[in-house]
Amino acid sequence: MLPSHLNGHSPLARRPRLSAAAGDPPAAAAEAAGAASLEAHDRVYFQSYSHIGIHEAMIKDRVRTDAYRTAIMHHQKFIEGKVVMDVGCGTGILSVFCARAGAKRVYAVDASEIATQATEIVKANNLADKIVVIHGRVEDVDIKEKVDVIISEWMGYMLLYESMLPSVLFARDKWLKPGGLILPSHATLFMAPITNSDRYEGSVDFWCDVYGINMSALVPLAKKFTSEEPSIEIISGENVISWPFVVKHIDCYTFTVEEFKSVTTTYKVSSMMLAPIHGFGLWFEVEFNGPAESLDDLSANSNPLDIIQKKRRRGSDNTVLLSTAPEDEPTHWHQTILYFPDPIEVKQDQIIEGSVMVTPSEENPRCLNIRLECSTGGQTLVKDFAMR
Repeated sequence: MLPSHLNGHSPLARRPRLSAAAGDPPAAAAEAAGAASLEAHDRVYFQSYSHIGIHEAMIKDRVRTDAYRTAIMHHQKFIEGKVVMDVGCGTGILSVFCARAGAKRVYAVDASEIATQATEIVKANNLADKIVVIHGRVEDVDIKEKVDVIISEWMGYMLLYESMLPSVLFARDKWLKPGGLILPSHATLFMAPITNSDRYEGSVDFWCDVYGINMSALVPLAKKFTSEEPSIEIISGENVISWPFVVKHIDCYTFTVEEFKSVTTTYKVSSMMLAPIHGFGLWFEVEFNGPAESLDDLSANSNPLDIIQKKRRRGSDNTVLLSTAPEDEPTHWHQTILYFPDPIEVKQDQIIEGSVMVTPSEENPRCLNIRLECSTGGQTLVKDFAMR
């Protein structure tokens, strides 16, 4: 969904999907779902997806859209002649891809008003006999048959923002047949320390000399503002100063809502260069695998990063991957940066260690609270970030 604030990124710039709904007969199910009461934060969330700009940004992201279309065709044998549920369908583009791949029926579910336009898009493409658009939350509807496939673009900034994944898990537990397909099937959230002097100087040091005027009294406020909320921006691989570590690996076939309530990990990495650490960057990648292709070798004692690098080295045609990493082609998700109030200088090979905890906000579970602990070279920083 959308992000925070910094860098001129308004909170409603992009968005993943929202929790959606699915049902049987189009009109009847839509009315029933629409009647369900919504929490205030859900209303705001769903209303934001009625804005065409959000859907334009997502669809124009070719990395994202092509990955989904490729994954659908890659798994066509599981989709052809089968029943599909598209959770948070938006404009219905993924539903259309599935119908064109031979799906017998697609339940396209969305709780925002864009469902009205999705219905027209389905008709305009002569797919009304295959795609049933349902306006409502997936948690509020009832359909009379199980589905063979669930597809959803549920990922938010730093993967977890927007908290749409629980809606996908709800649909999985209620409607997915045993052995059914979930796209995407796996997701991994990565994190690494980053250096970004240009960004820091432009936001903080800038105030020391403004048109020849000393405005350094604003520096403490600038530091506070810069490090208060995560920043959504694009960095490059050159900004990353260590190998990334895995914050969370999610298997959508087995992951539970309980696990989503608190995502915590410890880390210990080594700096690859002499540089100031300005904060940490987060990004994610998702894979589109079938149930049998689940990462079986990802045991409790395995390093998820080792497993994923091993899969990449295979160069296999069996894995469709969507990556938002700094070294890959930029997407509308960008990267999420947790900036420090003050940089910490590190030497090459210096150890950087600590922990990170991500939890949904109590006020609005679609927002995130992040606690970062970082120790290196005798310095320790503990910082809380609120992603609103």
